[in-house]
Amino acid sequence: MTIHDHDHDHGNTPAVAVVGPDDGEVLMLGATRMRVLEDGRTTGHRLGLAESVLAPHTPGPPQHRHARHDEGFYVVSGSVRFTVGEEEHDATAGTLVMVPPGAPHTFANVTGEPAVMLSTFTPDLYVQYFRDLRDMFAAGTAPTPRAHTEVMSRYGTEPATS
Repeated sequence: MTIHDHDHDHGNTPAVAVVGPDDGEVLMLGATRMRVLEDGRTTGHRLGLAESVLAPHTPGPPQHRHARHDEGFYVVSGSVRFTVGEEEHDATAGTLVMVPPGAPHTFANVTGEPAVMLSTFTPDLYVQYFRDLRDMFAAGTAPTPRAHTEVMSRYGTEPATS
C-alpha cells in the first residue's frame, strides 16, 4: 500500500481540533477572562471545555443548580472558594470539583491573586450561557442577580434555594 492509499482512507476520519495557547474563543465576563477551548463542535456536543482566569476578589454567580449537565472545575493555579449549599471549600491548584446535575454550587476568588480554572461541561449546553453573559457585559452593564438568573434559566439552570 502506498502513502497515497493511506491518505485516501482518511476521508471519514473526524478532524482533530488543536487549540493553541493563543487560540480559542475569548469571552470577557466582567473581571473574568474565559477562553472556550471546545464548544462542542468537535465532540458531537458531548463535552465543552473552557479556561477561566478569575481576577483577584472576583465574586461568583448566584448559587445555582444545573438540571441537564455536569460541570467540572479543575484549579490550575491560585485558589478558588467553592460554596456548595452551606459548605465552603478552598480549592487550591491541583483540585478538581465535580458538580453533578442538581447539586447547588457557586465559586469566587476571595484571594488577592488571580486564579486559573479549567471547566468541563457535559454535555456542552452551558457554553452558550457564557456567550449570552458576555453579551450582557459587552452592553455595558454587569448583570443583576435577577438578569443572571434569567440567562441561566435558558440553559436548564435555576437558583439554589435553601
